[in-house]
Amino acid sequence: MPHPSTRTALLAFAGLSLAFAAQAQTKWDLANAYPATNYHTENITQFAKDVEAATGGKLKIAVHANASLFKAPEIKRAVQSGQAQAGEILLANYANENPIYALDGVPFLATTYPEARKLYEASRAATEKLLAAQGIKVLFVVPWAPQGIYAKKEVNSAADLKGIKWRAYSPATARIAELVNAQPVQIQQAELSAAIATGLIESYMSSASTGYDTKTFEHIKNFYDVQAWIPKNAILVNIKALDALDAPTRDAVLKAAAQAEARGWKVAEEKNAEYKRLLAERGMKIHTPSATLDADMRKVGATMQADWLKAAGTDGQAIVDAYKRH
Repeated sequence: MPHPSTRTALLAFAGLSLAFAAQAQTKWDLANAYPATNYHTENITQFAKDVEAATGGKLKIAVHANASLFKAPEIKRAVQSGQAQAGEILLANYANENPIYALDGVPFLATTYPEARKLYEASRAATEKLLAAQGIKVLFVVPWAPQGIYAKKEVNSAADLKGIKWRAYSPATARIAELVNAQPVQIQQAELSAAIATGLIESYMSSASTGYDTKTFEHIKNFYDVQAWIPKNAILVNIKALDALDAPTRDAVLKAAAQAEARGWKVAEEKNAEYKRLLAERGMKIHTPSATLDADMRKVGATMQADWLKAAGTDGQAIVDAYKRH
């Protein structure tokens, strides 16, 4: 039988070993709502690999793609409550919580990638402050492609959208439906393919990548490249989960996040042209919008910008002023 002091030392060593093992095997769940082949998911998967490599396996991040862990509308709350340590959200989907989030879906405010980057920088502090109050930190943000209109029939003006069954996945897209007199149907990304195939929707606004991912080209043959806005996805982390990491591991996460953001913006721009080509190869007609359709949609944008400024007040005006100064 070991001497008491030896036994105490062994127990202490065992405790340290267990503590080290627990630390060495920290695992995070990252909830994502998009297919594994989508560039956002691929970028997040690379981020997870980079974190594991940089930390020597001390932190492993399991990426749960295609809404397999939580559905898109549930992800933010899951991160906030700690049910998932991290998750990806479309910022514009949270417009009902605060107008600042809606800025990402205001048509014709930022229509190019340099403009989208400036808008992000102008609104970043306000966005991070809102999320921090809920125990959430932004790890990185990556844009989608400019948003166009998918439609079963040809669309030459906003009048052609009247009564059409229109996918509304955010307050902004629901408001567009209202302004063009379309019939809004709430459908999330994971359910989009089935909704198109069954005729539940006939039209929607999104990026070329969404059209390709969901095989929209099998049932809808027209894409109008109106380049209305460039929404962004934010990859969030629960602040308590981040703070629980030791300093080197936390630094590795933040460094990998910065790399993922830079990589994501570059890939988004490259993929936009590629996805339009892939859609065309599969029978989708890629239309430049008519002058009438462009003018009609810009009127919608002007109304929504005015709505947004009214809702966001002086804070919103300050963000737009900062954006337009640069």
